[in-house]
Amino acid sequence: MLTIKTNIQQFLAYLHVEKNASDYTIQFYESDLMMFLTFLEKEQVTRIQDVNQSVVRIFLTELYERKLSRRSVSRTLSCLRSFYTFLEKDHKIEINPFAHIPLPKQDTRIPNFFYEEELSELFEVSDRSTPIGQRNQALIETLYATGIRVSECEQLQLHQIDFHLSVLNVIGKGRKERFIPFGQYAKEALRHYVADGRKQLTHKASEESDRVFVNSRGNPITARGIRYVLNSMMKQTSSTVNMHPHKIRHSFATHMLNEGADLRSVQELLGHDNLSSTQIYTHVTKDRLRNVYMNTHPRAKPSD
Repeated sequence: MLTIKTNIQQFLAYLHVEKNASDYTIQFYESDLMMFLTFLEKEQVTRIQDVNQSVVRIFLTELYERKLSRRSVSRTLSCLRSFYTFLEKDHKIEINPFAHIPLPKQDTRIPNFFYEEELSELFEVSDRSTPIGQRNQALIETLYATGIRVSECEQLQLHQIDFHLSVLNVIGKGRKERFIPFGQYAKEALRHYVADGRKQLTHKASEESDRVFVNSRGNPITARGIRYVLNSMMKQTSSTVNMHPHKIRHSFATHMLNEGADLRSVQELLGHDNLSSTQIYTHVTKDRLRNVYMNTHPRAKPSD
């Protein structure tokens, strides 16, 4: 009889090999499954087949007692539902105890974004006469020009940049490939960095790499390193707003929609599977339309 932990390991392997799930997705699933395993051990449930509706209700109560957000609870339940669906297809259980458990209703969260004026100062702080300054300029220009995720930026390799067509070939979640155009500012910053600054930095590297963005020692930069660089750049501006790389992605989508881009195009550029994921950005467009209406329609507001 396989242990519950072995079943979990098989499921994670299935996600990696069969579903091409990203490393980040697998990390989240593993974290949720290990939390569930700890709960089962505490409840002295030793067989995967013994997890029934009663056990699930106790687990749900524990999740809410931890005061987890609805989003976290929903993610955990989705993970366990997928895990038990895998076990059901593999004939290790007969009934999925999570199949009919409703997910908590999600709060609609308006994404944080930078106004164009806030970002404009960020593009002027790098000393482009230095290798690090060239890298930083290329980094911020690429993130804003393409809206790619930090994980995608971290993994970006030189052969994925087409300077002739001004396009990035990005490998996103689930190993899905998409092509994203970039503009003249990003093109010039990337060209300068790849031809000069990156070569100087990689001379110090302990091993060769095709990664586009490298750290001060010439080795591939990590997602954490990208966050550190962006925060350091933000501290050089007069802005007091918080910096997070995903905020640049939010800004990319918001500004595109505000300038008239259609939702389907933005969805494709962001690499969203579902249109609903992209629709969270339409709030700004609605606000902008309302302001335009209130300021221009002759009868939108009473006269003085």
